[in-house]
Amino acid sequence: MTLTELKYIVAVAREKHFGRGAEACHVSQPTLSVAIKKLEEELQVKLFERNANEITVTPLGEEIVRQAQSVLEQADSIREIARRGKDPLAGSLRLGVIYTIGPYLLPDLVRQIIEKTPQMPLMLQENFTVKLLEELRTGEIDCAILAEPFPDTNLAIAPLYDEPFMAAVPSSHALAARTSVTAEELKKETLLLLGTGHCFRDHVLEVCPEFARFSTSAEGISKSFEGSSLETIKHMVAAGMGITLVPRLGVPKSALALSGQDTSADQPSYIRYLPFEGHVPTRRVVLAWRRSFTRYEAIAALRNAIYACELPGVIRLS
Repeated sequence: MTLTELKYIVAVAREKHFGRGAEACHVSQPTLSVAIKKLEEELQVKLFERNANEITVTPLGEEIVRQAQSVLEQADSIREIARRGKDPLAGSLRLGVIYTIGPYLLPDLVRQIIEKTPQMPLMLQENFTVKLLEELRTGEIDCAILAEPFPDTNLAIAPLYDEPFMAAVPSSHALAARTSVTAEELKKETLLLLGTGHCFRDHVLEVCPEFARFSTSAEGISKSFEGSSLETIKHMVAAGMGITLVPRLGVPKSALALSGQDTSADQPSYIRYLPFEGHVPTRRVVLAWRRSFTRYEAIAALRNAIYACELPGVIRLS
């Protein structure tokens, strides 16, 4: 049995088709078929049921394919160890980022990585916190940038920064003339929320907990609306449909006239961003990775690249 044969059976199991499996492995279908038949004869088991339109994996074959996948991953780990011996930062780093951080941090972060560690390109994925935690557990990604709190999964955690929230209101709104706002004042407004699954939704409901009941019942249609992304919600605010909370990095520089910065004269803003008076709602952003992940230098390089980003208005943590 060879690693090549194991690669073939994993590909066929994934594609459910010999032709597509061969294409994924960049070999001809006869080459792949002969290799798999040889492996089946060696193991004296049938791995696949060959039907007219689809290939199915036998129950015993499923177990063997899972083990084959594990063996291939271990083989990749050996190659990774060898690469690290030559250059600890060589090779891509698989980074997951939640949706409400990615659009605002990644442009600067990618630039920093290109400048500081070009031999370590980032393979990026945006997703929900729960999905990224699962992918960390299974090894599909190496590390993730998340916002606390999240379930304790025995991960290694490095705090990055504390990020305050600001209120986003339509420029035509009565609050737009203010220089700051309180959480109490927001209770009277129509609140725009991200959909279920976004951790930022929970952060907003911590500031305005009375909207939790509205966001899950028909009665709340007049009090709260949901959007698929923070940028979509900001467009809804600009259209006058309500107000929302925005993380500080999600506030455009050109829209901070009420926070002491000049707004671009030739680009009118339809949203006003207001800081909070008194207690300022904040989220803690962290970098998480598996304790078994051995590329310590890569994690350190990523943290340094994040700290090199501009990160206006946040409190950096060491």
